[in-house]
Amino acid sequence: MAVLGKKTVTQAIVADEEHGQRLDNYLLRICKGVPKSHVYRIVRSGEVRINGKRAEVSYRIQTGDIVRIPPIRIAEKREEVVAGAELKADLPIVYEDDALVVIDKPAGIAVHGGSGVSFGVIEALRRQRPQAKFLELAHRLDRETSGLLLVAKKRSALTSLHDMFREGGSDGQGRGADKRYLVLVCGRWMDPLRHAKFPLLKYLLASGERRVRVAEEGKASHTVFRLVARWEHFSLLEAELRTGRTHQIRVHCAELGYPIAGDEKYGDFALNKTLAKNGLKRMFLHAWKMKCRHPLSDGTLALEAPLPEALHAFVTKLSSQEKQDYGQAI
Repeated sequence: MAVLGKKTVTQAIVADEEHGQRLDNYLLRICKGVPKSHVYRIVRSGEVRINGKRAEVSYRIQTGDIVRIPPIRIAEKREEVVAGAELKADLPIVYEDDALVVIDKPAGIAVHGGSGVSFGVIEALRRQRPQAKFLELAHRLDRETSGLLLVAKKRSALTSLHDMFREGGSDGQGRGADKRYLVLVCGRWMDPLRHAKFPLLKYLLASGERRVRVAEEGKASHTVFRLVARWEHFSLLEAELRTGRTHQIRVHCAELGYPIAGDEKYGDFALNKTLAKNGLKRMFLHAWKMKCRHPLSDGTLALEAPLPEALHAFVTKLSSQEKQDYGQAI
């Protein structure tokens, strides 16, 4: 890994174990403590160069690439902020073999350092396993989302997983990944099955915080919602991702008029305060099940992370306070 300078340009050479990473993830890993918005700015302005040429933040770096990084202020290691003392404990492992490890990610923890947080799930896993030569995220979960998170242990597995996730949701022919989430929304959802299709556009607030909105010029997105249970004022849904856009489920629910309980970006903020007093102190969105090809053997992986205790307890409390008129809570 390159040693960055605050006053001089750094020329970093991409190592074998860094091959295949997105440029923004690579820079965030190096630039500990630097806001993500600043990293995006120096890439878009052309201050960051790959082999002497401009590059997009989505560029996948290759072994031997020469990355020009401009002078940049970075956080010293002694100033590193650890987000969540619970990361000192071992992360829950759902499945593991020679190719990958599947984590049941806790809510409130970023998947990697960045955006003012120098420590995340991937850094915690590397600290837990200092002997591991290769550990890279195969996909992402929002900080506020809990559940299944795949980490590749080999570059070949990472490439295969990236290709699979780019194919989107399962097509029933063994391609793509079938990803299911459990989500509690505000309001009485009436349709047993509903397809949500909206073009989604990413943008940044003045603070540098990332947001997503429905816009004609956005990218196509598709979520399949199935009603699991319904109470007087809330509904529990299964959300199947057919595409994997940023904040997709959150924006789809909000656009349909059923914001996710506890969502601090797209939810009902006044209601969220009431929910917090009643025990729901996080967003109710959990990566529940996934079925996909094994990245190396081509066998089938069927993975499941049970609903976290805090969310299960809230559903139990909800059932004691409101009449349930559809389904059976998980």
